[in-house]
Amino acid sequence: LSLIMTNLAQIQKGSFAFDPFVGTGSILLTAALRGAYAFGTDIDLRVLRGRSQNENIASNFKQYGLPPPELVRSDNAIYGRHYRNHLPLFDAIVTDPPYGIRAGARKSGPRKDGEVRPVLDEHRYDHVAQTRPYAVSDVMADLLNVAARTLKMGGRLVYVIPSMLDFDESEDLPRHECLRSVSVCYQPLQTELGRRTVTMEKIKEYDERKSQSYLENTWVNGAESAEKVANIRDRLLEIAKTKPGYEEKAAIRKQKRKATKEAKKKAKREAATKKVEEADLGADQ
Repeated sequence: LSLIMTNLAQIQKGSFAFDPFVGTGSILLTAALRGAYAFGTDIDLRVLRGRSQNENIASNFKQYGLPPPELVRSDNAIYGRHYRNHLPLFDAIVTDPPYGIRAGARKSGPRKDGEVRPVLDEHRYDHVAQTRPYAVSDVMADLLNVAARTLKMGGRLVYVIPSMLDFDESEDLPRHECLRSVSVCYQPLQTELGRRTVTMEKIKEYDERKSQSYLENTWVNGAESAEKVANIRDRLLEIAKTKPGYEEKAAIRKQKRKATKEAKKKAKREAATKKVEEADLGADQ
């Protein structure tokens, strides 16, 4: 899919490509293979750092003989607070935003309103900032707004949006006055679920005086359109519950998850015990 998306974005050697929801970096990797300068951001610092020195985004690039991408921990919901108000910069923005099917989108902020806790100096290096749920309607409105503001004229935004059977491309896709729709490619995933790869092109300069208006007009039918790409996981679950054998299958999955969780806990305890034993042995010597 990343090969198709970077092709739709017309990424070529020397392009400046941006992924604001970089995750494990597969889209940026493909952009770099096409010769682009790769820049990615994500709100989760743990994802950007990876599992270890040999299991992270930079190590994937190294495997293919590519220079490492520029990675920054930032929140696309408040893009303007992270970066200076710069001139249009990117040739392409290519991304697969979080929609809550596997993991819900998050943005900066305390889990509870008014609950702000100071970070001690000794915790600053490894501190993971608090986040709160990020509504899918806002994810899309912010994505299109950032694209309209930061893409060069003629630059392209390519993103993936999941949808159910009641989705109407003519009315339910998010829009922006500065962007025109180039193409929409549909891929069915299940009987009820599919995803659309949407390509948009910047055709008009961004007007800062209209920033609020841009956000308010993202969805043609307002909340009705926005709801069609929200809560998809819950809607799929409701459909699944109506199918024969759901309860039995759900019980088996629950049992497997519990066993996996227990196995991980056991492995963690054994690793901690081994570490203590090795430390004691070293002290004795």
